[in-house]
Amino acid sequence: MFSRRRIVAGVAASAAVSAISGPGWAALLPTARQTAGAFYPRTKPLDSDNDLVIVAGRSGRAKGTVLHLGGRVFDPGGRPVRGARVEIWQCDAFGRYHHPRDGGGGDPNFQGFGEDITDPDGVYRFRTIRPVRYTGRTPHIHFAVSGGGFGRMTTQMYVAGEPDNASDGILNSVRDPRARAALIVALNPAPDIEAGAVTGTFDIVLSA
Repeated sequence: MFSRRRIVAGVAASAAVSAISGPGWAALLPTARQTAGAFYPRTKPLDSDNDLVIVAGRSGRAKGTVLHLGGRVFDPGGRPVRGARVEIWQCDAFGRYHHPRDGGGGDPNFQGFGEDITDPDGVYRFRTIRPVRYTGRTPHIHFAVSGGGFGRMTTQMYVAGEPDNASDGILNSVRDPRARAALIVALNPAPDIEAGAVTGTFDIVLSA
């Protein structure tokens, strides 16, 4: 099983760049809010840590390409938010959510939901899978951020270069091109982190 220490190491390089540079022009541009969708868990799984690729008590590993995903949570002035709870949920490699309205998921070795708490530099980290498309939607990961002195906000992260991005109604409901671009993340090969894995950085700027 991947330990939290290994996950931390996996996104250390991208988080370090973010910590030095900050989110650039996005420092005063709040991350666009997006729907939580229909498949937020009714009850959180017993295993809801920040490694979604391994489920406690199971010997298998999730199907799909491993994604080491990290970033920072900022306030509207570009200051890191410590102690915020970051939740993610997404479909498995078969395009199904671990939710009774979607059949409970197709991959029992994929956790489907995870959470992490931002550190003093506002950094969060996840080990999950590269999101896949399903009917009507381009690949995406749902995010919810709460605590740290701010109200709960939900958004979605998308993958750069996906052809369905151009026709996805929820992504394109964000009319400001800068705000829409900030939801789209480049995923790059990361053989130095884990064989066959990719990595990406998604910074989140909260509203006042």
